[in-house]
Amino acid sequence: MIRLSVLDQSPVPEGSTAGDALRNTLDLACRTDAMGYHRYWVAEHHGMTGLAGSSPEVLIGSIAGATDRIRVGSGGVMLTHYAPLKVAESFCVLASLHPDRIDLGIGRAPGSDHLTAAALARGGARTPLENYPNQVQELVHLVDDTLPSHSPIQGVRATPRPDEPPEIWLLASSADSASFAAHFGLPLGWADFIAQVDGAPIIDAYRRQFRPSARCAEPRVLLCASAVCADTDEEAEAIVATVRAWRASGLRGPVPAARAASNSDGATLPVAPAPLAVQPGRRSIATGTPDRVSTRLTEMAEASGAEEVMVVTICHDHEARVRSYELLAHQFGLIPPATPEQ
Repeated sequence: MIRLSVLDQSPVPEGSTAGDALRNTLDLACRTDAMGYHRYWVAEHHGMTGLAGSSPEVLIGSIAGATDRIRVGSGGVMLTHYAPLKVAESFCVLASLHPDRIDLGIGRAPGSDHLTAAALARGGARTPLENYPNQVQELVHLVDDTLPSHSPIQGVRATPRPDEPPEIWLLASSADSASFAAHFGLPLGWADFIAQVDGAPIIDAYRRQFRPSARCAEPRVLLCASAVCADTDEEAEAIVATVRAWRASGLRGPVPAARAASNSDGATLPVAPAPLAVQPGRRSIATGTPDRVSTRLTEMAEASGAEEVMVVTICHDHEARVRSYELLAHQFGLIPPATPEQ
């Protein structure tokens, strides 16, 4: 049975504010918690007017406090911006407040333009990517309180010490990042929705090269895919057309609304902006009715052997986004289908 989870990039719809987007994130988290989704992860982006989540650890605390059972985490923290100790302590605080519910997903993408990335870094220079494996190793040791005697910071402890440390996931959209997950014995979150390559052979290599660790005895794979689900194919296509245009523009500005046009009777009809060419290699959005979208997501999970599918859905209309997750929850059996009386 495939587990179903949520990745929320906190999109800012055209005509609303970043505060509205963050409140939408909290609302969606509470509603998907009630629907039975397994995890709710929030992303890290900086300097963008269309995505409001620049501080996942702050959002995680608010979401975990507002929900009851769903696991809450980062998808992810961009570790190259930060000292591992600070990340470890932030998530130890969260795990102490919300035992056995916190996930720490880490990645190495800039999540911003290069100038913003440099401004985030100590001394004005982002940690070189070649140091990323060392950062990962140090972070795991700090979270687990297992710094070896030869560590240059031996004796340092990440406090407070939670009864249940957060799960640590390594996020990847390339072979290099997936190889780090295999080397350190960490579960892999494959970001299919931003990957420029087919993930199946990379995930297979991760499984073959996986080195069991105290944290993870066997390889674990979560696949994150982009999807928009609606009651009809036509409705889903109308929703996703604006998202495709926004993605093709490089995610500039807020998520656009469908423009209005008039029919022969003078009534206004919602229409999408003119379609733009999508960047080469950009992964497609699974679009359509619940049956169609669930079939596509199941095929993707089976091709990669993923035990869990994390769905990222961006719509201009918040209720359409909630409805998309609700339809998938019905289709995958998380909640029973609604009856006509409901």
